[in-house]
Amino acid sequence: MTTISKETVERVANLARLEVSDQEAENFATQLGNIIHMVEKLSELDTADVEPTSHAIEVSNVLRDDISIPGLPREKVLQNAPNQQDGMFKVPTIMED
Repeated sequence: MTTISKETVERVANLARLEVSDQEAENFATQLGNIIHMVEKLSELDTADVEPTSHAIEVSNVLRDDISIPGLPREKVLQNAPNQQDGMFKVPTIMED
């Protein structure tokens, strides 16, 4: 059975910039070891006749037709604009010359 050490958990946590206590590191090491053990048990199964799938159930996208519809008139869009000029939104300059 593959085991994960507390030091390995602490190293991975450090790389991920996560702070874990000694107790948490021990708990994570045990839990990760159990997960790896379960995966190792699954690898013992004979899956030669099982067709590979990407999803457990049939999945299909439901897409609507791409239909062009008219938008709002420019005057209506700009009627609540705090500042406008020449039929466009006027925004503060963010770059200097």
